[in-house]
Order: sequence, then structure tokens, then C-alpha cells
Amino acid sequence: MKFSMRRDQKETSPAGDSIAEYGHDAVPVDNPHKGRWERSWPTIACGAGLFSDGYLNGVIGQVNTILKRLYGKAYTSSPAQSNVTAITFAGTVVGQLFFGYVSDHYSRKWALMASTIILIVFAALSAGSYGAGGSAGGLFAALTAWRFLLGIGIGGEYPAGSVACAESTGELKSGHRNRWFIMFTNVQIDAGYVLSTLVPLILVLICTEDHLRLVWRLSLGLGVIPPLSLLYLRLKLQEPEEFKRETMKNTRTPWMLVLKFYWFRLAVVSLIWFIYDFSAYSFSIYSTQWIATILGEDTSLWKSFGWGTLVNTFNLPGAIVGAYISDWIGPRRALYIFVFLQGCVGFLMAGLYGILDKAANVAGFVVIYGIFLSFGEAGPGDNIGLVASKTSATAIRGQYYAIAAASGKIGAFVGTYVFPIIQKNAPGGTDSTRGGQDPFFVSSSLCLFSAGLAYFMLPHIGQDTITTEDVKFREYLESHGWDTRQMGSKEFQMRSDSSVNVAASDKAVKPLEKV
Repeated sequence: MKFSMRRDQKETSPAGDSIAEYGHDAVPVDNPHKGRWERSWPTIACGAGLFSDGYLNGVIGQVNTILKRLYGKAYTSSPAQSNVTAITFAGTVVGQLFFGYVSDHYSRKWALMASTIILIVFAALSAGSYGAGGSAGGLFAALTAWRFLLGIGIGGEYPAGSVACAESTGELKSGHRNRWFIMFTNVQIDAGYVLSTLVPLILVLICTEDHLRLVWRLSLGLGVIPPLSLLYLRLKLQEPEEFKRETMKNTRTPWMLVLKFYWFRLAVVSLIWFIYDFSAYSFSIYSTQWIATILGEDTSLWKSFGWGTLVNTFNLPGAIVGAYISDWIGPRRALYIFVFLQGCVGFLMAGLYGILDKAANVAGFVVIYGIFLSFGEAGPGDNIGLVASKTSATAIRGQYYAIAAASGKIGAFVGTYVFPIIQKNAPGGTDSTRGGQDPFFVSSSLCLFSAGLAYFMLPHIGQDTITTEDVKFREYLESHGWDTRQMGSKEFQMRSDSSVNVAASDKAVKPLEKV
């Protein structure tokens, strides 16, 4: 059992991490007196909201396909075709940065509650989008505006929800923490993506292709249900114990010291996330269109949605198996191994695309493409959020995570614009073999680059990395003359005896180099 200790005490965990806590009485973090559900439900409540990210970002691909059928050139020749699919990412970046600050300087819980309410309101408004006088242009503009505001709510789920989820895993059994974080973050996103194609498929079969207006509105409107189902659990949440002990909300953050300590690591994590989302979100949005192109223009809409559902389902085995592998071999190693394998499969996909892009071989396309996606989920999909949430100190984790996640969404935003350009500029155009190959060549090259970044530049991440990272950060601050008694909630500040004065007197704290 792990206890907070005074600064002259130290415990070594089975994972090999050095654990020490500053200036607190012996308060257990992974408290064995709590029941399993009591220790687990905060992790579930904090992380599961990312299901909304998967569903609401994924379903717009199917809605995009439906709008093209309904409005033809009025939609495809307007900026709306790109804006409707990509604008959510812009809103997500705004939400991530805003709620990252709020979650660090005010409250994890209430930042999470605010983002949940935004999701509910604007998912409903997106479904009810309407143009003045029934105009198509007005409808596209309204849908674009609501999707941007919806993105702000999605963005809040990252720094508030995922960070609180990571901190809540400290109460779970050592050796199991990574998998539960992944199960209620990335696996939720992937499950959302599966339903984002399955729901429109079912609705098309129920309503028929004669009522596609009803289909796309219901598909968006059902996105209200996931955040609504979590509202009660989130209202019951308490602030994570780590946050209470390490927060800087009651003092001024020493930003220059923070930047000196973390800038390089944050840059590496952000770049890997940018590359991953550049490919992952772009492929997910355009996969339905590619499958429809392979099957032919006369293919029923429900068939293309069905194949799209199968493609998205391949994400789940990779994400679920990868969650356990992350505990067994560590997030860093899992990330670089599987992203390297993804790059290899991507080059294979590009090489065989001339054979696979025929209606008779659509099953082969789906299987190989599915393996490509599955490796991506077992690698960066599962582990990049875990890395971002555990490689910084609790005091600035929300903003650190927000910047890294925002870099990812910028990558997704760029990818949704760049992928059509790559295809359009390929020899033969979008519908040619090269139009299908070139995105895989680009993505696979970036996968191998990411593998190198992870192998050479990411630190080891153990089961107790959150605790040890807080220790290192406090030591660094103290070695530069910053009094760490200012950290923590008012309750913990009153009991803190860790300060630069104590460090100077007993020389127990040695300066650490930047990592």
C-alpha cells in the first residue's frame, strides 16, 4: 500500500519507481479498504466521456456522405463539405486549451461538468440545424457553427476527463493501472467510432433511403445520450487525491521553471500526437467514401455503411489487447513497436492498392486496412494519451495534456484538408490507383518517424510514474529556490513541511537535470 510520506522517507515500488511524497500525513492513495467499485467508478466517470468524441467525430463522416446524396453539387461545390467535417477539430483545440487551464487552476470536476453540458446542448442543436427560409446554404452554415461549439465540449473531455482519469487510477491495483486508463479513454473513442457507422446503418435500414434527412438528424441527435448518461456520476465526483496535494491553483505558477523542465518532452509528445491524429481521424472520416468508391456509385448506402462499420470494428481488438500490453511492456515500448508495425502494413497496403481497389476484392481491402488501424490503436492510439497524462507533474498536467492533445487535433484538422489534396494531385486524380495509394505512403512514412521519436526521446513510464513525476518536479522547483509549501489545496498547505529552506538545511534534495 502506497502512503504519502515526509520528504526524508522513500519507498520503492515493484515497478521500480521511487515513490516519495512531500509534507503530507500518511494518507493512502490506493486504499485497500475501499471496495473495487468505489475505487473504479471515478476512473469510469472521468474517462468514459471520450465515447462522445469517437461517436460525434465519426458520425459526421456518414452525415457527410448523406448530405452529398441529398444536396449534390450545392454541397460538394461549397466550402461546407470540408467545414462540416473539419470545424469540430478547431472547436476541440479551443476547448482543450481553455479547459486545460480551468482544470489546473480551478477544478477538475467542474471543468468536466461544464464540458459535459456543452456536449449535450450542442449535439442536440446540431441535429436541429436549419437554414433561414429552408435554404441549404443556411443549413450548412448552422451545422458548421453548432459543430464548432460542440468541439469545445469535446475538447474539455481531454484535459479535464482524461487527466482526472489518469490521476484516479492511482487508487487501482499496481500492474493494472494502464489498462484501465486505456479502457475508459481510447477504447471508448473506438467504441464510439464503431457506433458512429452502425447507428446510421440501422437508421438507413429502418427509414430507407427515401428519408435520409431523418437519418442524418437522428444520427447526430443520438449523440446526446452518452454525455447525458454520465451526468449523474460526474456530479458525484470528488477532486482526485493527487490534484488536492499538488495543485498550484492557490499560488502563481512558475512558468519559466515549468518550461525549462518540460519543453522538450512536451514537444516530442505533441509531435507524436499530431502525426497520429493526422492519419487516424482523416482515414476514419474518408473510409466510408473510399469504400463507396470501391463498391461503385450504384451501391446501396447501407452496404457502404456496413463495410465502414466492419472497418471501425478492427480498431477495438487492437485497442483492447493493447491496453493489457501497455501494462506488460510499458507504454513507451508498446507505442514504438506497434506504430512501426502499422507503418509496415501501410506500405503493404499502398503496394497492393491496385489489386484491392476493386469491388470483387473489397473484403481484402477491409481486412488489410483493418489490421493497419488495429496496430495504430495498440500503439499510439492507446498510449499517447497515457504518455501525455503521466509524463508531467500534477500541478500543470491539465495544460500539458491540453497542449499535446490540441497538437493532435490540429493534426486531425490538417489531415482532413490535406488528404483530399493528396488524392486530387496524385497522377490520375482522386479516383485513380495513385489517389488511393498516396495517403498510405504519406501516413506510413510518418508512422516510422513516430516510432523513432518514441524509441529515442520518450522516458520510461512505470505504474507509479505520476507520483514520482511529482517528486521530481518538486525537487526541481526547490533546487531553483521556489517554495513548494505553496502547492496543494489549503488543507494540504497547512500540513506541508517541504520547502527550499528545509532542503537547504539538510541537503536532502539534489537538483535534477531536465528530462
